[in-house]
Amino acid sequence: MYRIGELADLCEVKADTLRFYEKHGLLTPSSRTESGYRVYTQDDAARLRFILRAKAVGFTLNEISELLSIELDKSNRVCADVKGMVDIKLAQVQAKMAELTHFQTSLQSLSDACCGGPRSAEHCSILEALESSTERVRAEHHSHRHEVHQHHEPHHAHSKVTHEESGN
Repeated sequence: MYRIGELADLCEVKADTLRFYEKHGLLTPSSRTESGYRVYTQDDAARLRFILRAKAVGFTLNEISELLSIELDKSNRVCADVKGMVDIKLAQVQAKMAELTHFQTSLQSLSDACCGGPRSAEHCSILEALESSTERVRAEHHSHRHEVHQHHEPHHAHSKVTHEESGN
């Protein structure tokens, strides 16, 4: 039998995590002492480990609840139920990875297009790309060394070309 702190230490989580799981119906102490302390069994510890492993691979609390209901009623459920849940989660993760890859590519294009120099942001290619209605990112092309010696040039004199034009 474990008290809440002991079970938390055993599974390397905080006691608040156990209370949180209890609040959401995922974990219930097997009993309480006369003074009201939660008491957990080995089965409760196994259930907590199940919850933590499911959480570690990306399942939400609602999905973990469904997995636990299958776990508790294995004889009346089929592997296809569990595999279906895993396949749905896998598809969600793959879609999220594709979205993140798109973000990465877009952010890299924005970063590559900007000189990042000390000039005014009036003609910043990143701000211009975010303000424009097109998705084309225009690269800034100017020499900082040249700008230092040529103070009389207006800010708009630096050249901008699209990635397609510059070969980027």
